[in-house]
Amino acid sequence: MKKNIFISILISVLFMNCKQTTTAQLANDTAGDKIEDVKVSEVDRVISFLASDDLGGRDTGSEGLEKAAQFIENEFKEYGVTPYFETYRDTFEAKGVKTFNVVGFLKGTDADLAKELVIVGAHFDHIGKGEEVNGDTIANGANDNAAGSTAVILLAQQLAKLKNNKRSVLFVLFGAEEIGLLGSKHLAKVLKEKEVNLYAMVNFEMIGVPLNDKPYKAYITGFEKSNMAEKINEYVGSELVGFLPKAKQYQLFMRSDNYPFFQQFNVPCQTISTFDFTNYEYYHHVDDEASEMNFEFMAELINGCTPAITKMVNTPTKEFKLN
Repeated sequence: MKKNIFISILISVLFMNCKQTTTAQLANDTAGDKIEDVKVSEVDRVISFLASDDLGGRDTGSEGLEKAAQFIENEFKEYGVTPYFETYRDTFEAKGVKTFNVVGFLKGTDADLAKELVIVGAHFDHIGKGEEVNGDTIANGANDNAAGSTAVILLAQQLAKLKNNKRSVLFVLFGAEEIGLLGSKHLAKVLKEKEVNLYAMVNFEMIGVPLNDKPYKAYITGFEKSNMAEKINEYVGSELVGFLPKAKQYQLFMRSDNYPFFQQFNVPCQTISTFDFTNYEYYHHVDDEASEMNFEFMAELINGCTPAITKMVNTPTKEFKLN
């Protein structure tokens, strides 16, 4: 009798362990494939190029911005992320200067859900030159916003490897953000005219260094406007994103590339950031260099966001809602 009881308990424990493992796997990747972590060396490689002196601060219309665009296009090609338009370039005029967004496309695998679109974006332009410090005038824009651009590029890599996104995804590197969100305004208008079915837009801005003394890894702008933060945290099983009072105080929701899409489509469109006004002193400064970035933290944040984005593009219904 005791032996039978022991065997029953053992079977129950083994069943529970199997169930927990299955749940963990599903939490890690809704489609059942393993998500490989982005390596710190990959973060280093991408951001160090985008924020290098050779790109001269990536000002609108500059040779450096062109070099950055070519780099991004080559990354997309390598991953199998295709152009959304005839080429990767979404060209427009910004205050008399011809420039562009770089737009990659990953078509959804589900016949119906593929008609819905998720945008993952960040601006890749910067201001070019800054006030001279010790002979240096190049405003490299590592945190602003080679860091966010790195997240988009590597998230494109991750989702392209998985090949399981039921919804279609646009990976967008916006131009002319620094002179008035002109790239995102242009693309939002183009997509609205095309009558695309936009589900949500997630933007990355200044994620190169950790927050100071916060229980979450990043904050999300417009926190109260939708359930995006709640669902992201639910999807990853931890407090990945939270509320930063200063983000609301300074109206950051309206000051990044998420906002034009919110205006045009009235769906959840928000920005993930870690710049909290106390943790980084080189905003629009020539010392905003890759050497100031925390590559390990960036890799952790990108890896934290991967299952959230994966879940977002695979849920059978639209779970992100405006409040």
